[in-house]
Amino acid sequence: MFKRLQEEIEGIKARDPAARSTLEVLLCYPGLHAVLLYRLANHCWRNGWPTLGRFISHLARMGTGIEIHPGATIGEGFFIDHGMGVVIGETAEIGRNVHLYHAVTLGGTSLSKGKRHPTVGDNVIIGAGAKILGAITIGSGARIGANAVVVADVAAGATMVGIPARAVTAKAKTEKDQFLAYGTPCNNLPDPVARALQALTDQVSTLSRRIEELEQAAPIVPLVSPEIIAPQMVRAGVGDEECGKPGRPPC
Repeated sequence: MFKRLQEEIEGIKARDPAARSTLEVLLCYPGLHAVLLYRLANHCWRNGWPTLGRFISHLARMGTGIEIHPGATIGEGFFIDHGMGVVIGETAEIGRNVHLYHAVTLGGTSLSKGKRHPTVGDNVIIGAGAKILGAITIGSGARIGANAVVVADVAAGATMVGIPARAVTAKAKTEKDQFLAYGTPCNNLPDPVARALQALTDQVSTLSRRIEELEQAAPIVPLVSPEIIAPQMVRAGVGDEECGKPGRPPC
């Protein structure tokens, strides 16, 4: 038990430059408090005391602002940074060394009693305000950007941003690059809206060139002006009912 606690603390110190000492982490990190109380609540849940497990979870929520259902499965090295507003549902599964920021939701989208919450792989970073919904899978090493809404499976190592979330970068080339604060790339981030507008602009330019080519290739058909036709009809004594007939001027 104490060995696991020490591992949890060392993991926090390694991932948070603001953590200056073991004592500070132990006393002042609500994310650690929530995880420790979750471990106790989960033990009760798995050993036939579900109500006690829910009560401990409720106390943890009151004290930390973090709601973790005791039925969730969470691996070692789990770190909730800042923590306030985090919600983790009953059938959620979280791998090892996962890093969550505040206001993250791992929510269900079904009223069924079965699996309805996300499965998160190892070494995943989920940015502040992200929502991961449904019985989907987040591959190991993936990074979910701040405020992203994820409703479909995410490939291992992918970086997802937006609503709905879309992949914007490939897998990190080195292990050092895998850590990304808030799961959000801030340098040279492609803009999906800008790309869509550029694609529309390119299409309009292509269509304009094509129209010009067709106009240049088409034969020139002379048009007869009404100012020329009308006097001819008057001189010929042609009324409206006669115009257009064989041997008569056109209407």
